[in-house]
Amino acid sequence: MSTQTTTTVHSKLTADLAEMRAGFAVRMPEDIRTAMTTADLALAASGIMSRAMKAGQFAPDFVLPNIDGKAVRLSDVLRNGPAIVSFYRGGWCPYCNLELRAYQALSEEMSAAGVQMLAISPQKPDESAATVKKNGLGFQVLSDVGSAVSKQFGIAFDLADELRPIYTRLGHALPDFNGADWVLPIPATYVIGTDRKIILAHVDTDYRSRLEPSDAIAAAVSAKLLAA
Repeated sequence: MSTQTTTTVHSKLTADLAEMRAGFAVRMPEDIRTAMTTADLALAASGIMSRAMKAGQFAPDFVLPNIDGKAVRLSDVLRNGPAIVSFYRGGWCPYCNLELRAYQALSEEMSAAGVQMLAISPQKPDESAATVKKNGLGFQVLSDVGSAVSKQFGIAFDLADELRPIYTRLGHALPDFNGADWVLPIPATYVIGTDRKIILAHVDTDYRSRLEPSDAIAAAVSAKLLAA
């Protein structure tokens, strides 16, 4: 279940995500597939989509550390133009890595257009640094340890109890990455104008579905032109 304010172009990221999803469906044991499907349905029915921030609302002026421990404030970033803010689950998530690399592939286009990128996860800064290194990222990657900001955006949830031993078995014990808890954000992408107004919101309880970066960039460029 998702909401967005533009029509997604089915280009490379969408195709790559679909290919990865099909591969996992073949390789994953049936008991794990069943548990994940049940948890996905419960999350979709939880009402979290109605609580998630939407286009037209104003984003909170959050402050989060980057991989160097430097505090990054949203309003400071927006002084230089609109920003794309992408919440991802963590560097352990292959779907997230595909999305991050897709944005990195368009980094020159974003820079030329004056569009900034912030990627946020609940990971500790050291884990975020590892994600940056693994994916060769050149944009800001921030750590929302404790998920305070994702809670402000209405997209945080507790991973289902039945999935916790499965994630641990797969090498994804979230407390090892996040510091203490089993809280995750629903993957969400927001394009935010210089006044902190949300121009585009893409939120999905299916973590395998992501907004095409080209759509986010186009929305940010349009916002910049309108503000000029």
